[in-house]
Amino acid sequence: MTKDETPGPAGVRVPDSALARAATELVRDSTSDLVYHHSRRVYFFGSLQGRNRDLSCDPELLYIAAMFHDLGLNEPFHDSGRRFEVDSADEARRFLQAHGVPEDSVRRVWTAIALHTTPGIPAFMEPEVALVTAGVEYDVLGIGYHDLDEAERAAVVALHPRPDFKRRILGAFTDGVRPKPGTTFGNVKADVLAHYVPGFERGDFVRTILDSPWPE
Repeated sequence: MTKDETPGPAGVRVPDSALARAATELVRDSTSDLVYHHSRRVYFFGSLQGRNRDLSCDPELLYIAAMFHDLGLNEPFHDSGRRFEVDSADEARRFLQAHGVPEDSVRRVWTAIALHTTPGIPAFMEPEVALVTAGVEYDVLGIGYHDLDEAERAAVVALHPRPDFKRRILGAFTDGVRPKPGTTFGNVKADVLAHYVPGFERGDFVRTILDSPWPE
């Protein structure tokens, strides 16, 4: 895969291959400013956390996974019946396969996206998988906030601002999963609907077991 790169904030280099440019254009044209800027920050923050953790990854794969990771929140996927993470991962897979990317690289990107809201697992997988989640956790949840210094954070946010981000990203999550509430069973997005959708009833793992058709 092409390793051409251009300088970015906080010393992180942005992949400048034809594949990365095509991914940037696709995501920029098909999603909101909120998701676009968030996705770019995920790449930068994930890269910086990778530097701190001494994880070596393919920056192009990390970039594409970061760019596509929330695409499934978009309206065309509201009726898919699948978790938005899977819709996002499937879109990335289609994009990469159309560009002739090797299947092992496609698998890593798909997995990084599909697992980015599943805490406790990605950190033990390939660096691209671990660092997409690290970037998401940093930008959305503030996990590891003080792992990066103020100048690094400021450089990333100067390029990709986050005005009223907490409220707006929660709104995007709500809009993206409200039409398919069943997909939130057992994952963090159930918390979003519990806060913002009147009448939402989260699935209960214990009741699911007890109420199953098994006699005992």
